[in-house]
Amino acid sequence: MSDEAHFHLNGMVNRQNCRYWANENPQHLHERPLHSPKVTVWCTVSQTRIIGPYFFEDVNGRAVTVNSERYVEMINNFFIPELRRQRVPIRRVWFQQDGATAHTARASMDVIRPLFPGRLISRFGDVHWPPRSPDLSICDFFLWGHLKARVYETKPRTLDELKRAIRVEVAQVERAMLERVYANFQERLQHCITDFGHHMPDVIFHT
Repeated sequence: MSDEAHFHLNGMVNRQNCRYWANENPQHLHERPLHSPKVTVWCTVSQTRIIGPYFFEDVNGRAVTVNSERYVEMINNFFIPELRRQRVPIRRVWFQQDGATAHTARASMDVIRPLFPGRLISRFGDVHWPPRSPDLSICDFFLWGHLKARVYETKPRTLDELKRAIRVEVAQVERAMLERVYANFQERLQHCITDFGHHMPDVIFHT
């Protein structure tokens, strides 16, 4: 499973799809700078490892918008070499991405389809990924919230410190934790099937 997220230097992360527990009241208002510096992070998560983080940025280290050209560049110059370096059995891998335009543009799909023939879970892929389904995406219901909770504990003051903290926390996610997350994912899938695709409060908010 793969996705991107914006981590802001002021402690914000794009939370439109994130599901995570927090000690603070989510209804409490905090004043924040309107245009805080940020990094745009891409990761992919499996039951055994996380590949990433990859930072979408220009030559000056500033975050850039993810478009199809940059997405293809990341796939070719980072993701594929990492799969080979880590000796991932690519022929056994199913790859999931959401329906963002950068992911599903023709140029992107022309690169990804041959890499995972018959095993692409995506809009326009071999298996259609349901829209607006963050509760079934490990990046959304686990990874970004987990990283946010850990990264900002160190109160990074610069973008380099923020990127360093993200790299450290990604590296510290153990395989045993990923296995538990995937067990929870399978439980969510079963509830989704049983409930005919309705909301899953018993899974997400169970005590």
